[in-house]
Amino acid sequence: MKKIEDILLELKPDMVSTLQDWISVNSVKSAPQENAPFGSALRVMLDKALNLCDEMGFDTLDVDGYAGHAEMGEGKDEDALAMLVHLDIVPDGDGWTYPPFGGEIADNKLYGRGTMDDKGPAVAALYAMLAVKKAGVPLKRKVRIIFGCDEESGMQCMDYYRKKLTMPRSGFSPDAGFPVINIEKGMIGVQISAKPSKEGLQVVRWSTGDRTNVIPGVSYALVKAGDEIIPKVKEISEKYGWDIKAEPYDELIRITVKGVAGHAAYPHAAENAISRLLIVLKELGTKGPLKTLANTVATDPYGEGLNIAVEDKLSGRLTNNIGIIRVDDSSIYATLDMRCPVLTDRAYLLRILKQNLPEFEIIQTTDKAPHYVPAESELVQSLLAAYNEVTGLPKETLAIGGGTYAKMLDEGVAFGIAFPGDPDRAHRADEYVDLDKLFNSARIFARAIVKLAKED
Repeated sequence: MKKIEDILLELKPDMVSTLQDWISVNSVKSAPQENAPFGSALRVMLDKALNLCDEMGFDTLDVDGYAGHAEMGEGKDEDALAMLVHLDIVPDGDGWTYPPFGGEIADNKLYGRGTMDDKGPAVAALYAMLAVKKAGVPLKRKVRIIFGCDEESGMQCMDYYRKKLTMPRSGFSPDAGFPVINIEKGMIGVQISAKPSKEGLQVVRWSTGDRTNVIPGVSYALVKAGDEIIPKVKEISEKYGWDIKAEPYDELIRITVKGVAGHAAYPHAAENAISRLLIVLKELGTKGPLKTLANTVATDPYGEGLNIAVEDKLSGRLTNNIGIIRVDDSSIYATLDMRCPVLTDRAYLLRILKQNLPEFEIIQTTDKAPHYVPAESELVQSLLAAYNEVTGLPKETLAIGGGTYAKMLDEGVAFGIAFPGDPDRAHRADEYVDLDKLFNSARIFARAIVKLAKED
């Protein structure tokens, strides 16, 4: 391994510059174009990745703009060791100190949208693969890195990939945390809609959120009221200790509430601004469906207000996020993103949800089963050994609420790149990757490739 680690050390500056280059592309999904099913920016991003892989000497394939891959070694496609990464990102959002697409480095941290989710991990995995190649390690199976372009919005990229090509059976996705995540919760996504009440405080316009899997950090609404509610809003702000502001706006009042943005799967590390604003509106006298949401969805992110709070010892608690809301004088629309423990009866959960939101029409948009790989499998044990050899940290398996490409493999797990104790930075302002940890991740991935793909 010393030769591989020496090669990685030589490649470290290239690794950093590659990540900066990739971060410069605002690769949020947009309207489809010819040969660009997820928009022109993702076409540019996929081309960047595949062109670099060509320069590195890997065999590459562009799968009609949906995805692409680079590989080395010989053997059957289904037996390849797969590393699944994604090139799409969530919108940058508000509150950045550093430019979200600038790739600036400060205090050994590289800032930008995608540095942790998932361009940084993709770069680390790719350069680990290159180091193994440069070291001339003889392989017993193919090693393939697969670049997806739609992980954040439904994973249509991998559905298409599986229809067109043989998907490897086993591998990992470096899109979560270390040591090894061998359990991913199930997911239920719903859209809810209703007619607003004509009684109580009237919301004229409210539009917050772009993605259902993002916890919004700021939300504002225009309400039909006079200056007399401004001191009431101040009282509410002091009551809850929240950052709330009310100000006149074209004969209306604009109420702005700040929270802490984050990923829907990790509500403990964020504060939902939509939920806070629902509670503020209730305190100011809103009625009907918005009051119902304030009394149920907004009270907690674990489903207790909706009577759907469940947990199991395998995977922990259910989480529930209201990520998008749109309100005008004729309609209320919102999305809920639920991450369900492995042993949950998801159909029963949905029935309970409908019972507790009787004023709303509820349309299910997502139903994903949980994913589980036994801890004693060769894959998990090899990855744990690679992690332990580099870090000296305990070998542990974890469960998460986040959904990764690991579910696209028969035997897939999430592996890196956040380390134990790291703050959750995905989907947040000032997302960054620590460059030492990025490099250590590449070291771990290189060891994993050797353990799982080297000739005996």
